[in-house]
Amino acid sequence: MMPKKARDGDDTAGLLAYLYGPGKRDEHVDPHMVAAWDPFVDDPARSPDMTISDLALMLDAPVYALRGAKPLKHVYHVAVRNPPEDRLLSDEEWACVAAEMMHAAGIDEEGDPNACRWVAVRHADDHIHIVATRAREDGRQPDISWDVVKMHARARGFEVEFGLRRLTHGDGTARKWAKTGEQEKAERRGLGEPVRETLQRAVREAAAAARSDTEFFARLSDAGVRVKQRIAPDGNVTGYSVAMPGDRDGEQIPVWFPGARLAPDLSLPRARERWNTSVELPRVAPAEMWRVAEDKVRAAAAQLGAEGLQQGAGDVAALGDLIVVAAIVSPRLVRNQIKDAAYEFERASRAPGDRALEGQARKLYRESNQLLAQSAAAVGRNDAVAALGFLLALVQAVEAAHRWHEAQQHRAQAEASGKAGRLLREAVEVTAGAAAAREYRPRPKRASARPAAGQRKAAAPGERPMAGVVQEAVPEHARAVLADQAWPSLRARLVEVERAGEDPVDVLVSVARRRELSSAGSVAEVLTWRLDGWRKQRGTGSAASGSGPSSTAGGSTGSSTAPTRKAAAPAPKRRPPGDEQRKGPNRTR
Repeated sequence: MMPKKARDGDDTAGLLAYLYGPGKRDEHVDPHMVAAWDPFVDDPARSPDMTISDLALMLDAPVYALRGAKPLKHVYHVAVRNPPEDRLLSDEEWACVAAEMMHAAGIDEEGDPNACRWVAVRHADDHIHIVATRAREDGRQPDISWDVVKMHARARGFEVEFGLRRLTHGDGTARKWAKTGEQEKAERRGLGEPVRETLQRAVREAAAAARSDTEFFARLSDAGVRVKQRIAPDGNVTGYSVAMPGDRDGEQIPVWFPGARLAPDLSLPRARERWNTSVELPRVAPAEMWRVAEDKVRAAAAQLGAEGLQQGAGDVAALGDLIVVAAIVSPRLVRNQIKDAAYEFERASRAPGDRALEGQARKLYRESNQLLAQSAAAVGRNDAVAALGFLLALVQAVEAAHRWHEAQQHRAQAEASGKAGRLLREAVEVTAGAAAAREYRPRPKRASARPAAGQRKAAAPGERPMAGVVQEAVPEHARAVLADQAWPSLRARLVEVERAGEDPVDVLVSVARRRELSSAGSVAEVLTWRLDGWRKQRGTGSAASGSGPSSTAGGSTGSSTAPTRKAAAPAPKRRPPGDEQRKGPNRTR
């Protein structure tokens, strides 16, 4: 449950008219009042004796009765929203939430006969809006100090009471989310994400790969981002702001974002922490890049957080940068999954409290980071099989970060690292499927050698019972696979394999043997991911050679950040920084 306080206003009637109206795009459904300061106040939506203007006059009456100067911004507005995965609350439950939020904020404390007036309006299933006037019946102003903090604390209680998704108290590590106006502006311009999110990603990639101030600002410029440095009188650079070309406000002035307004670790002092300590890299042949990086990451994972709390915070920060750079240079076959993993791990890379800037694990992660950043054009970059060992090491590192966050009771960071780990495991399995496809040598068609009982007509392509394919190819896992909620996705992949002219039994045996399955949480999902890699690899090979079925190249299963996904879903496409004028920007949140 997320209370969000809007800016104070001065037009009670206008705000109520919007809340009771259809919305900007007819998104308001059945707007009605669920609670008010007085339980006997009529609802304008359901009573012919009350209009929106009447309700506004009632709310504003204490303001007009004030002696002396009246507050310029007397309208207090809070929206309380639940995430989509939560159950729908009833009007009675939302009424309880509204009353408790006004009590916590200091607007209408329980038992106070002179408190401020307020109403709660519900025009959608998942949230309410609370409108109050900042004038008490006794002529005084309400004490709303620390109102947002207190409302968030009460929301945590409702999450337990109502069985909702439990969020965490603010710890200063969350990224700066785009505001409603920024989201609406992106929609008007045909962008897939707000400019703030595009800039966040561009700045993070530049900071993760840079080795100096000069390289940092150069990478931002190369990414198509406008950069404005803040220079002190002594000539030192003390800060920076970034903007996207063409992004202007209503007065046609460029919209600049200081680094600290993008994320807590993107201010210039925090960005400089990444390159204040120099890193010496050994000479590595391009073909050895992935193997050397793998060895360093495995060594670092074994030491993550071993030297104390502050050291662990520095370690996970360096690991976050490594995943960002790995996403940039990763093979195309799994680039979407690794980019999504970098996005999810971002919160996990920022632990509450101080960070140690030295340490063996941080040093190893930074060395791997720079090795990949400098070898972006190396031979083997697009070879997912060559990168498989590195991806496995990265999974190990993220799992170590997850355990460390859990031990420190960093719930938000532990959840973020868990999501990132799942996406990286998907990348590993897709890569394993591609490796199996490379080595696969189809056997002669076996349909004639296995006549059906009773001389039944052979099934046409796509009509073969895929349950029998599973039982023949992986008999030890067949029962679990067929009962798994991911089975429909696996079955669809097997049908596509058969329609492409391959024997689904042989293909399933090939991908199943590539890596062990006994440790998989969902064997059906793992096999689905491997078949995605198989299809991508076979499609690439067919396109390159000019032969073979081209249909195997498309329609892959992509990544998902949901921890309980029922079936593989299409991977969200990410947008390159500075590319806002082209279609299909990145993942939205």
